Amino acid sequence: MAERRGFTLIELLVALAVFSLAALALLNLSGENTRSAARVETRTLGGIVAENLAVEAVTLPAIGEGTATGEVELAGRRWRWSREVSATEVPDLLRIEIRVSDAEGQAAARTLFRSRAP
Repeated sequence: MAERRGFTLIELLVALAVFSLAALALLNLSGENTRSAARVETRTLGGIVAENLAVEAVTLPAIGEGTATGEVELAGRRWRWSREVSATEVPDLLRIEIRVSDAEGQAAARTLFRSRAP
């Protein structure tokens, strides 16, 4: 009787199933890396907008309590921002909270303190 060499059909199907599971895992990992890079970009750009607004709030000659909102463009994207200025327990110190968001939601937030007038 001749000895047969090679793989059986079941062995080939199992090998193909294992390979396809590994390929799907790699594709999923690649997609997650892409989504993660997009989130990092959004947070970075939102942080830049928030820092710019923080510098503006600190360098204003005077800033009053209350809420202000607006929009700004950076890197070809529109960013909505809000700035809430409130009093603190220290009479001459103001708390400034800045929130920046894009179409997908909040991207950055900053909290800073400054005196009422420089």
